[in-house]
Amino acid sequence: MKFDSNPDRIIIFDTTLRDGEQSPGATLNVDEKIAIARQLARLGVDVIEAGFAFASPGDFEAINKIAQLVGTEDGPVICSLARASQGDIKAAAEAIAPAYHQRIHTFIATSDIHLEYKLRKSRQEVLKIAPEMVAYAKSFTDDIEFSPEDAGRSDPEFLYEILEAVIDAGATTINIPDTVGYTTPSEFGGLIKGISENVRNIDRAIISVHGHNDLGLAVANFLEAVQNGARQLECTINGIGERAGNAALEELVMAMHVRRKFYNPFLGRPAESEAPLTHINTQEIYKTSRLVSNLTGMFVQPNKAIVGANAFSHESGIHQDGVLKNKLTYEIMDAQLIGLTDNQIVLGKHSGRNAFRTRLKELGYELADQELNKAFVRFKEIADKKKEITDWDLESIVNDETQQPPELFRLEMVQVSAGSNAQPTATVKLRTPTGEELMDAAIGTGPVDAVYRAINRVVDVPNKLIEFSVQSVTAGIDAIGEVTIRLKHEERIFSGRSANTDVIVASAQAYVNALNRLYDALQTGDINRTHAQREAGKEAASV
Repeated sequence: MKFDSNPDRIIIFDTTLRDGEQSPGATLNVDEKIAIARQLARLGVDVIEAGFAFASPGDFEAINKIAQLVGTEDGPVICSLARASQGDIKAAAEAIAPAYHQRIHTFIATSDIHLEYKLRKSRQEVLKIAPEMVAYAKSFTDDIEFSPEDAGRSDPEFLYEILEAVIDAGATTINIPDTVGYTTPSEFGGLIKGISENVRNIDRAIISVHGHNDLGLAVANFLEAVQNGARQLECTINGIGERAGNAALEELVMAMHVRRKFYNPFLGRPAESEAPLTHINTQEIYKTSRLVSNLTGMFVQPNKAIVGANAFSHESGIHQDGVLKNKLTYEIMDAQLIGLTDNQIVLGKHSGRNAFRTRLKELGYELADQELNKAFVRFKEIADKKKEITDWDLESIVNDETQQPPELFRLEMVQVSAGSNAQPTATVKLRTPTGEELMDAAIGTGPVDAVYRAINRVVDVPNKLIEFSVQSVTAGIDAIGEVTIRLKHEERIFSGRSANTDVIVASAQAYVNALNRLYDALQTGDINRTHAQREAGKEAASV
């Protein structure tokens, strides 16, 4: 990315794979992270924060592979987070090394409350550490981003002083995080304006913002920051992230797109300019949202702005009448603009492989032959049960077959007996990682509970089920049901997802998928991180 401290567009920095993955239960394996990174590149984000290299071997591997596969010459900048320490920065540099465009994002706390209780350091100590570590990071790559953690609650005068020091040391992006989601739009805008006016060398760096949504103000804060000089926005798909999440990429991008005339002058453009304010391909937004939702196991609430199921729905008779006459009466944007179409081409059990492949291509899915074969077999199974397969069904089938965790335990059979005057009973058969077939049965308070108890008798991995949810993909009694579950082992949460016309089968498979994630983490040692890595992860969670 060519450096310009005041670009006439907004740089989109996506942290779905770093901050977003810190959402409880949103654990992703390496292949899933690569799939999301590739989609983020198609979406057109400028920077992908691929993870926190020092936090775990798994994070390092994922960043390194994303740097290799997605960090091409015409691809996005690949970034790794690092605390202001040599060990973190060196790990970040090694992880992003294969990328054509590289960035190291280093941080240290600057608020008095963090200095006293977390770092136990003085302002002068931090003022010495920050520029030294930025200079060290600069020895690996020219693109350095610095974040003063908890900037929203830091003393402005100290903030100006440390920002000047790190810019002199080589930082080219200055990120201002509202770490705890505390500020209001006017306060946050004032903070950015103060930095623009009081940091003497700010012309040598881009002002970025990062914010959490604890008070539901993250997007509003960012838009106010744009009006006061911020040119990079750090956000996540669907707004996922620590606690209440981050500023949502889709909301920021579409707000600036729909209200382009309002925001143009703040970027030095004529109000009537039709040039996009970002490089985002908006027609990839819905697909990206679905992919992240499916892989993280985090459903998008129906009334979620831009990508929620109800975002373009109208039930009120007055609204329906108006939309039928002219969409502009009640819709400020076209659903097709985000890649959501009403063009539901229907396939059925007589549809062939070529029609199946062609429709998937039209929906944006390019599958390898092996993936296509798996998805086609599943399509035929579903088509025998449903007369018509819609685009939404196809998306669910493809995601269910091609984006699952390692298949360590395989569900071979599930059978349930239940009724109003019967004791719910389930029998399951699973194939173990060694190839052995094991069968067991259990009773429960309901059919799903019985299934999970039976699976636990076969898969002896301690866990606690903490969430179970079912969502219909389409309308109708034969609709595919998507089941998402979360289970907890020690302090880690693992999610599983599956889709089937039989919600009992989907429930069983979702549970096995989550167990496979847990079992894989136990086998690879990702759960048993070193103390230093655990502390690093906790600290990064707050940036």
